[in-house]
Amino acid sequence: MKKTYFPDGFLWGGATAANQIEGAWNVDGKGMSVADVAMFKPDVDVRDYKSQWHVGQADIEKAMVSDDEVYYAKRHGIDFYNRYKEDIALFAELGFKTLRVSIAWTRLFPNGNEEEPNEKGVEFYRSMLSELKKHGIEPLVTLSHYEMPLYLVNHYDGWVSRKVIEYFVRFAEVCLTEYKDLVKYWLTFNEIDSVFRHAFTTVGVVEEKYESKKKAEEAIYTAVHNQFVASSLATKIMKETNPDAQMGAMLTRLLTYPENSDPKNIELAQQINRNNLFYSDVQIRGEYPKHVLNYFEEQGFENPIHEEDKQILKDYTVDFLSLSYYMSLVSSIHEDEREKVGGNVTDGVKNPFLETSEWGWQVDPKGLKIALIDLYDRYQIPLFVVENGIGSKDKLVDGKVHDDYRIDYFRDHFLAMNEAIKEGVDLMGYTSWGCIDLVSASTSQMSKRYGFIYVDLDDYNEGTLERYPKDSFYWYQKVIETNGQSLLDE
Repeated sequence: MKKTYFPDGFLWGGATAANQIEGAWNVDGKGMSVADVAMFKPDVDVRDYKSQWHVGQADIEKAMVSDDEVYYAKRHGIDFYNRYKEDIALFAELGFKTLRVSIAWTRLFPNGNEEEPNEKGVEFYRSMLSELKKHGIEPLVTLSHYEMPLYLVNHYDGWVSRKVIEYFVRFAEVCLTEYKDLVKYWLTFNEIDSVFRHAFTTVGVVEEKYESKKKAEEAIYTAVHNQFVASSLATKIMKETNPDAQMGAMLTRLLTYPENSDPKNIELAQQINRNNLFYSDVQIRGEYPKHVLNYFEEQGFENPIHEEDKQILKDYTVDFLSLSYYMSLVSSIHEDEREKVGGNVTDGVKNPFLETSEWGWQVDPKGLKIALIDLYDRYQIPLFVVENGIGSKDKLVDGKVHDDYRIDYFRDHFLAMNEAIKEGVDLMGYTSWGCIDLVSASTSQMSKRYGFIYVDLDDYNEGTLERYPKDSFYWYQKVIETNGQSLLDE
């Protein structure tokens, strides 16, 4: 019998975000967030990553006066706000050891700058987290998952203002103290490296408001620095209120290969990978890499690091590194002459050795093994895969969804994780993205389905919202039950 290397206590589960599942965007005192501005764009190619994510000032103003819940799809989600007990019972049936959720900042602080939290919001998350614990599911909670209060965008230019550090820390302190008896594992900012891919969604920066791309870039670096400081201050609060809890950073691992052995291509891939790892370098090592500081100086950017920030970053680093992994990328010095592929996070040169999904992603399970080994060798702290999966168009027939393609995808990635653990990687757990069908982050679609559980809702907010376990539900159930051994016995 082949051996599974998944350790005892491995945290198998799934991942969600409040803005993509909860709905109830304007009830019980909740304020508007950046997610409530994101639109379903049926006339835009789903592989046109930049256009799908783009939000300008006119888009914000239009959204603020609209009550629409069809094209502003994240406003309706999948009604988790009212159905969380039903959904958690399904997760428990599946066998989840953990569930990744986020806390919508605007449900606790509608504008983000209030002195006291909205009690209805506090009560909702206590009830939801308690329900998870009742079913023996360990919550993994993200404090900020693309859910920044829109008020702070409009009045503070998002995270560019250091005042927002204070507001976030107030929000984080409520979460970390109010739920300290319910939550052991926390994450601060989802995909903190995504600031240059979609600045509005990540840090509330509307790039067109700046006089040049260079000025916008400088503002974005300031914004992400303020998030670094806020993350360290939140970690400080956690360690003081619950020393047994752990805080993680969250990185989109955009593993990039050189197109070929030309040293110029190898150098380019190295540069792209280093830039991707800048964010985890700061949160794990507690200081900026020299190459980033040199870049600030070369560009004439104002250094965003205040003297008092340096010790905060150094003293309050994270305990583990979590990551999303969806695809690998290829870089080329001749990029303009090469065929391109899209994806849910970025685009790049097509890799001829990999299959491509209908949304333009290149599927690369071997890349997950490579990424995990590289990250562990670099940092030597526990890792946690908290997003991974593939969007697919599922068909519900007679209450069933036959999704062998999803099972194949997960099998290959789980086997890659098993190999990485065999090679010495300390991997805490795995949460598949969109374990229940939800509204896509990038395209605001329901038809881009990730889940083990089908939700009867279409791209135009039509459907019964009934839940149906897919074939992959029962397959994953067996994987969890056997702690991965079933993968090797197939």
